[in-house]
Amino acid sequence: MFKGQPKGLIAAALANMGERFGFYTMMAILSLFISAKFGLDETTTGIIYAIFYALIYILALVGGIIADRTKNYKGTILTGIILMAAGYLIVGFPTPTPVPSLALYLTLTCVGLFTIAFGNGLFKGNLQAVVGQMYDNPRYSGKRDTGFQIFYMFINIGAIFAPFFAIAVRNWWLQSHNLVYNAELPALCHQFRANEITGEALEKFSLAAVEANQGPVADLAAFADRYLDVFNTGFHYAFFVAIVAMVISLVIFLATKNRLPDVKKDGIATDDNPAAKVTKMDVAEVKRRLIALFAVFGIVIFFWFSFHQNGLSLTFFARDYTDLSMIDIDLGFTRIVGAEMFQSVNPLFVVLLTLLIVPFFSWLNKKGIEPSTPKKIAIGMGIAAAAYLIMTIASVNLPLFSDVKAAGGLEQSAKVGPFILISTYFVLTVAELFISPLGLSFVSKVAPPHMQGLMQGGWLAATAVGNQLLFIGGLMYSNIPLWATWTVFVVVCLISMITMLSMVKWLEKVAK
Repeated sequence: MFKGQPKGLIAAALANMGERFGFYTMMAILSLFISAKFGLDETTTGIIYAIFYALIYILALVGGIIADRTKNYKGTILTGIILMAAGYLIVGFPTPTPVPSLALYLTLTCVGLFTIAFGNGLFKGNLQAVVGQMYDNPRYSGKRDTGFQIFYMFINIGAIFAPFFAIAVRNWWLQSHNLVYNAELPALCHQFRANEITGEALEKFSLAAVEANQGPVADLAAFADRYLDVFNTGFHYAFFVAIVAMVISLVIFLATKNRLPDVKKDGIATDDNPAAKVTKMDVAEVKRRLIALFAVFGIVIFFWFSFHQNGLSLTFFARDYTDLSMIDIDLGFTRIVGAEMFQSVNPLFVVLLTLLIVPFFSWLNKKGIEPSTPKKIAIGMGIAAAAYLIMTIASVNLPLFSDVKAAGGLEQSAKVGPFILISTYFVLTVAELFISPLGLSFVSKVAPPHMQGLMQGGWLAATAVGNQLLFIGGLMYSNIPLWATWTVFVVVCLISMITMLSMVKWLEKVAK
C-alpha cells in the first residue's frame, strides 16, 4: 500500500494526524458542551454547531486564496496550527457554570470557535493541496487515489483515540469531586434552575441527583449548580488535550516540512524538475474543469449534511435513546462512559476498512474493472442512504424526543443497544471512504494548476454548506418522529446518488 508513494506523504499525514486528534477531541464533546454549559436546547445548540462547522470549511477558501497568491503554502499551514491552538485555549480556559452572563460567556466561546475555524481554514485545505502537488510529479501520478486514501487513514488514526481522552478527562474531574457521570443530569439541572421541571421529571432528577452525589442531597438547587460547574469544568479541561495535540502537530510539521514539495514563483518543484513551470491552460479548458468541480461540490453538500449528523443528532440519539451502561469501562481512576464514545467508532472503521478497501480497489484496477472516481462517489451516496435506513427501522417504535424530555428521560428498559449506532457508523464509514478521500483526489487531479489551493478550499466550502444545514437535523430531532428524521437523510442521499450517476460519463471525460 505504501510502496511507490512520495516520501513527503507520511510526513504530511503525521502532521495532519496530530491536528486531527485535537480537532476530534473537540468535536466529540462540542455539541454536548454547548448544551450543558449554557443550558441551550437542541435546536439552538444545532444552529451554533452548524455555523461553526460551516466556518471551518468555508474559511478554507480564504486559506486557499492566501496560499495560492503568496505561493507560501507551508507558512500558511504553520500560521493555521498556531491559531487553532490559541482558539482551543480560549474555549478551554475554565469559566464558571452556571454562567453569570449568558451573552458574555457564550460570545467568548464563539470567539474561540471562530479562531479555531480560521486557523483550520489556513491549515486543512492547503495541506491537502501540498499532498496533491506531490502527485503532479509524473513518477507518482498513478498513485494519487491510493495516496489520498493513506492520508485519510492517518487522519482517522488520530480521531480514534480523541473522544476517549475527552471522556476520560471530563469523568476524571467528576470523580475527583466525588460525583458520578450521568448524561441526562446537565439538562435536568438547567431545567430545575429555570423552574421548568415538574412531576415525573422532578422525581427522576431527585433520584439521579442522589445517585450522582453518591449520597443524600439536602439542597437540590445547590446540587444543580455544583454538578453543572464540575461537569463543565471537566469539559473545559478536555479542550486542553486538543492544545497538546496541536503542539505535537506543530513539532512534526517543523521537523518534516523539508520533505514536502515547495511552490516557487515559477511553478511546482518536483523531484525530477525543481524549477518546473505551471502548465498553462486555455480559458475553455479551465472553464470546463471548474464546471465539473462545482458539479461534484454540489453533490457532496448533501453527503456532509447527512454524514456530519454524527456530531449532532446522532450524538443526541446516543445520549437520549441508547443504553450507555452496556459500554461502561471502569479504569479505577476514571470511567470511560458517555455518548461521546461513539465518535471513536467512525475513525476506527476508517482505519480498518482502508486496509481492506485500498487493496480491493488495487485488485479491481489490475483486472481493469475499477470504477472511476465519480462512479465511486455515486456508489458512496447510495451506501450512505443504507446507513440511515438502519436508523429509520430502529426508530419506528421510539417516542418523540419532546415526550422523552418532558418525562425527564427515557426508561433504561426502553433504550436501544449500542449496536444500532455502531452498525450505522460502519455503513456510513464505507460511504465516507467512497467519497471523501477520493473526492480530494478528484479535486487535486482536475483543478487547474494555478488554482489548487482555491479548489481544495472549494471542496471544503461545499462541505461548509452541508455543515451549515446540520441544524436541520437538530430541528427535526426535536420536533418530529425519529423515523421521519432519518428518512429525510435516506431520501437526500438517494437523490444525490441518482444525480451523480447521471453525470458520471461527463466527469470521467473531464478527469482524463
